[in-house]
Amino acid sequence: MKPQQPRKMSLGLALIPIAWLVISLITTIRYFDGDPHIPILSAAVVGAFVAVLNGFKWETIEKGVINTISMSMNAILILLIVGIIIGTWILAGIVPSMIYYGLQILAPGFFLVATTLICAIVSLATGSSWTTAGTVGIALIGVGQGFGIPLPMAAGAIISGAYFGDKMSPLSDTTNLAPAMAGAKLFDHVRHMIYTTGPSLIIALILYGFIGRKYASSNFDTAGVQLILDGLASKFRINPFLMLPPLLVIVMVVLKTPAIPGLMGGAVLGGLFAWLYQGAGMTAIIKSAHYGYISETGLAAVDSLLTRGGLDSMMWTVSLILCALSFAGVLESTGMLNVISIAIAKLARGTGSLIFATLCTCVGTNFVAGDQYLSIVIPGRIFKDLYAERGLQPKNLSRALEDAGTLTSPLVPWNTCGAFMFTTLGVYPFAYAPYAFLNLINPVISAIYGYTGLTIEKFKTGESAESE
Repeated sequence: MKPQQPRKMSLGLALIPIAWLVISLITTIRYFDGDPHIPILSAAVVGAFVAVLNGFKWETIEKGVINTISMSMNAILILLIVGIIIGTWILAGIVPSMIYYGLQILAPGFFLVATTLICAIVSLATGSSWTTAGTVGIALIGVGQGFGIPLPMAAGAIISGAYFGDKMSPLSDTTNLAPAMAGAKLFDHVRHMIYTTGPSLIIALILYGFIGRKYASSNFDTAGVQLILDGLASKFRINPFLMLPPLLVIVMVVLKTPAIPGLMGGAVLGGLFAWLYQGAGMTAIIKSAHYGYISETGLAAVDSLLTRGGLDSMMWTVSLILCALSFAGVLESTGMLNVISIAIAKLARGTGSLIFATLCTCVGTNFVAGDQYLSIVIPGRIFKDLYAERGLQPKNLSRALEDAGTLTSPLVPWNTCGAFMFTTLGVYPFAYAPYAFLNLINPVISAIYGYTGLTIEKFKTGESAESE
C-alpha cells in the first residue's frame, strides 16, 4: 500500500494556528502576566497537530523547524556578540561618554528637538529603546514638565528618538532580527534603512522645532540631567577618544565588513579601552562580557541606565527567536505560509502594493499579536518568497519590516512596547502617538517609495535570491 499523501492545505486550516497564536498571546500577556514564548510554542504545537491530521509526517515537520532555525543562526551569533559589546563598551566608558556628550546638546530654545536627538544618541549607543526611555527618558519627562511642555509632546519626542536608535543601531535585536527573517545582510539592511529613516528624522525634527518654539523659556531646570552627568563623571573617565570604537564600527559598516568579525572587533576594542581608560582588569572585562556590567553609583537613574549587556542578557531574545522560528518552521514546512502568501499576493500585484501589504501586515500584527518581534518574524516569513519571486532584493523586505513593525509597536497600548512606555513615561500611547512623528512618518515614506520605485533595489540580470 502506498503511504498516505498529505492533503493540500486550505486557507481556513492555515489560519487555525494563526488564530490560536493571537488568542493565546492576548490571554497570556494581558491576563496572566506571561511572556510570549509559551503562547508561540503552543501555536507551533497546534499548527503541527493540524498538519498531522492533514496527512503530514512528524519527520517532515521537524525537519522544517530545524531548517528554519538553521537559517537564522548567523543572526543569533550576532546577537550574542552584541551582548558582549554592550557589556564591554559600558565598562570601557564608551557608552557613558556617548550619553554624557549627548546630554550636553540640551538647550531651552529647542527642547523637543534636543530630546529627540539625545534619545537617538543614547539609543544608538545602547541599541535599546526601552533602556533609553526608562532612564534618560524619565529625566527628560521631568525636565519637560518643569519647562511647561505638554507631557504627550515630550513623550512623543522621546519615543521618536528612542526608536530611531532601536531601528538603526547594529546593537539592536530588531535590527538583527529583520534581516535574518528577510534573508538580507545586516549592514546592507542598515544602509538601506537610511533612505527612509533619515528623511523621517529630518521631517520630525522640523516639526518638533516648529511646535516647540511657543514653549521656549529661559527658566530651564536641568537638575535631573545634571544628576546623570555628575554620576557618569564620578564613575567613569569621560574622554572624547572613547568615541573611536563606535566610529570604527561605523567605518566597518561603510566598508561592508562582514558583521560577525566586524562586531567581534568592536567587542575586542571594548575590552582594550576598558583596560586603557578605566583601568579594568581581565576579571572585570570577562565578567562584563559574559554577565553584563553592573553599575553601583548609588544613583538610580545612572545604575538602571548602565546595568545591562553581556552574553547572558541576550538569552531571552534568543529563546524568543527560537520559539518564533519553530512556529514559522511548522507553517512553512506544511505549506500553510504558502497558502497565506498566495492569498495576500492576489491583493498585492505590483511592487508598491506588495510593500504596502507588508507594512499593513506588520502594523496589524502589532495590534493583533501585541509583540514587536512577531510583527517582524511573521510578515518576514510570509513575504520572503514573494519578494524573491518578483526580483526584489531581501533588504527591501527587511527595511519594510522595521519601517512598520519596529516603529509602530510603541503606539499600541496592549503591545509589549506600548505597555512598557506607558508604565515608564506615564503617558498613554494613544496620547503620545500623534506626537511620535518619526514613528508615524516612516511607514508613510516607505509606502511612497514602494509605489514610486525610489530606492527599491531589484536583482540584476543573472542574479537571484539564492546567489545573494
